[in-house]
Amino acid sequence: MYPTVAEALTVPVLRRGRPTVVAGHRGLSNPVRWVHIAEISDIGELLSGGELLLTTGIVLPEEPEALRSYVTGLAGAGASGLVVELLRRYPAGLPEALVSAAESAGLPLISLAAETRFVHVTEALTERIRDAQLAELRAAERVHETFTALTSSGAEPATVLHEVVRLLGKPVVLENLSHEVLAFDAAGESTAQLLADWHTRASAVTIHERTGYHEASGWLLTVVGARGDDWGRLVIPGTEQPPHREIVVLERAASALAVHRLLSRERETLERQTHRTLLTELLGRGYDADILPRAHALGVPLTERTLVGIAVHLRALPHSPAPALATQAVLRDLADTVSLAARRESIPALVAVLDDTSVRGLLSFTEHQESTLLRLARHIRRSGAGWRQPVDVLVAVGTPVTEMADAHRTLAEAEHAAAAAPRDGDRELYRLEDVRLRGLLHLLRADSRLSAFADRELGPLYARDARTGSRLVEALRHFCAHGGNKSAAAAAAHVSRTAYYQQLDRIEQVLGVSLADPESMLSLYVALLATETRESAG
Repeated sequence: MYPTVAEALTVPVLRRGRPTVVAGHRGLSNPVRWVHIAEISDIGELLSGGELLLTTGIVLPEEPEALRSYVTGLAGAGASGLVVELLRRYPAGLPEALVSAAESAGLPLISLAAETRFVHVTEALTERIRDAQLAELRAAERVHETFTALTSSGAEPATVLHEVVRLLGKPVVLENLSHEVLAFDAAGESTAQLLADWHTRASAVTIHERTGYHEASGWLLTVVGARGDDWGRLVIPGTEQPPHREIVVLERAASALAVHRLLSRERETLERQTHRTLLTELLGRGYDADILPRAHALGVPLTERTLVGIAVHLRALPHSPAPALATQAVLRDLADTVSLAARRESIPALVAVLDDTSVRGLLSFTEHQESTLLRLARHIRRSGAGWRQPVDVLVAVGTPVTEMADAHRTLAEAEHAAAAAPRDGDRELYRLEDVRLRGLLHLLRADSRLSAFADRELGPLYARDARTGSRLVEALRHFCAHGGNKSAAAAAAHVSRTAYYQQLDRIEQVLGVSLADPESMLSLYVALLATETRESAG
């Protein structure tokens, strides 16, 4: 807000006095809050800090110790600097005691070799200070208007950080409390240099206040959060001691980010609740006229559109524990992922978590494109694999329909295809025609007659594996999956052909059937699929 001592020396009336900085060069960046003519020796007690003092030296003491006390008093009171006109008291130069004391205290000591009208100096510097204050007030008003608009609109983090860079011209980084970079704006500098070894550097920087300057690293930081829920830090790295304006900008930006998080979290929650209500009604009652305006108000038109149901199921990646995956928190994140993927493809969609296993949705196309569905599925699957706890997801869709009355059918088909799809399948997208026999068995999974059939066919084999630790059921599964091709099945089972053939012989002995008989192999494969469907549903 205020000019520095160095800037004050550029004022024409002081320059005409031929100023020389005699001591205290390191204090030239001190701000000048006021200019004061000081022709009394105990002026230090009357100061409040930030004053640039002007004196002819007439009243200064003779004794070196008294001169040192005079300087100590000025520095202790926070004076910005001392300007001494030489002509009247010190035509031969300033006393050594005065110079050494100013140097020790870091107080700028300036001599004027030419006669100077102090009243003109005070007028000029006061005008400069007022101009600086007015400029600062205008800048503060711009900062206030900028961040008030950003806060009220719930601006995205990238927009908020861009405004910080525009106002300060310095890079800014938003990190979470684990020091992972969430967003940044490099202000045109090297991104690699800005973020190099960020976690290690950020971990070493701690402050005890919500906003602070870490001198060792040169980082200005402020905590980001609201309502006692701190979740990140906003950082301007590699800066010098920051002026007040930088602190204000950083804190206002942090407030805007905190409000955006609260608004977006609440908005998504309310949006998701509304989507869940509409999807539940579509599945339960089918077409209802009042659904149309409600969906349209959410930005999802359902008339004169092609509607496609979508279901996304979680499944574990290799070496990842499945039970912990299907939590509501993970499913909510997955719902957000599906919604974001649909927005990126410009597809209006109702998306919600309807149960403990899946995310369901209804996509609204102006023109149905198979390639668009495939891109959507790929984006959803890639996003899940990139999470902190990676997950694999299975994506299924129903048959496209053009009438609202059929919306419940495409929704049901999508869920049926997802539930019946093989857990180890690698297709990008599943439909009813892809699950075939599995789909039929999924529909019949609760029928006790199907369970009894599977137990009759495979019961002795499961009992043998449980009793001896053998893996005959797995060997049979590979055999059926490869259509009776023994060599391919042995390779898939990672067993030598000789050992695998022995396992097949043992299966025939235990079950009392011939695996060369097509009907026997078909019957056993249906029993395996029925058991697999029953286990996945349980």
